[in-house]
This record gives sequence, C-alpha cells and structure tokens, in this order.
Amino acid sequence: MSELIIDFITSLDGYGAAEGWPGWWGLEGPEYFAWLEEQPERTLVMGATTYRVMSGFAADGEPGTDVLADMQKIAFSNSLKEPLTWPNTRLVRGDAVEAMRALKAEGSESYSTIGSVALSRSFLSAGLADRFRVVIFPVITGATGSERIYDGYPDVALEMVDHRTFDGGTQMVEYVPTVLTGPPGR
Repeated sequence: MSELIIDFITSLDGYGAAEGWPGWWGLEGPEYFAWLEEQPERTLVMGATTYRVMSGFAADGEPGTDVLADMQKIAFSNSLKEPLTWPNTRLVRGDAVEAMRALKAEGSESYSTIGSVALSRSFLSAGLADRFRVVIFPVITGATGSERIYDGYPDVALEMVDHRTFDGGTQMVEYVPTVLTGPPGR
C-alpha cells in the first residue's frame, strides 16, 4: 500500500534551517546516517526551495547527500525548469496536493517528504499524511533560525508509534497524525 511520511529535521525550537549553520546543524553522526540507510526505499518528495537547497548541498559534497543521489525524487514546482540537475529527480507541475493524491491512489510506491515546510503542511491538511516523523537535533537556533516548521499548521493529534536516540543526543519521534477541526472536546 502506498503511504506518505511527512519527514522533518529540526532544531529543538522547531526551525528547519538556520543562517550560517551547516546541514544537520553540523551534528550528523554515524548512528543517524546508518538509520537513514536502513530505511525502506521511498520516493522523496519536495518543493522548489528544498530542491534548490538539497541539490546544492549534494553538488557541494555535503555529508549524507551521497545517499540521496540514487534515490528516486519528485520536485513539485511550477517555477523549476527542466532538465533538473540532481540525479533521479522528476518534475511535477500543477496542484501538488492533487498530484500526490493521484500518486497515492496508484498505490505503487511509498513517499517521504524532505524539508518542504509549505508542501508538507498542504499534504497534512489535505489528509494525505500517513505518518509524521521528526528528527530533532540538540540545538536552539533562536537568533539564526529560519523556516519555522509548524507555523500555519492545523491542529493535529499525534499518536506516537516509534522513537529513538541517535549519537547520544539527536531524537527521532514518529507519529500517526489526525488533523483536528479544533481543540479536543469542543
């Protein structure tokens, strides 16, 4: 069965990126990378901004991006131009929610977002997310953080289905999300 995981890496204070910080906040470690390599094969999905950032990291040889090169990837964008330079990436234009709904209905592959705050929010709001997974790196980037991940999200109940600690401080938590119409009990 096809599934979609909303997958984020964040600072403890909920930022997806921070000015001047390297990828993974410079705290990537062998346990985390080993876990990434153990994950079932999925097609990575992203928006234009994440495509530009991640393909740039890959071009610069950022640690861990070599694993991503061979993975199948979809960039949802009306602004990117073909040909895309990051290997194994296809461009999908138009309404990303409707395109993902159609891809999931085909049932042939599983998907995982990579970054893409607004795209992930739209997938979750549309009820397309089967799981919500967050890897929290042990830093606070209040002064330099950008891309607050949860701003603009709907209220969501989360049922924890997995958790793990990597390299002595990085935390992974995984949930089944349920989008709420408002606070419980109303």
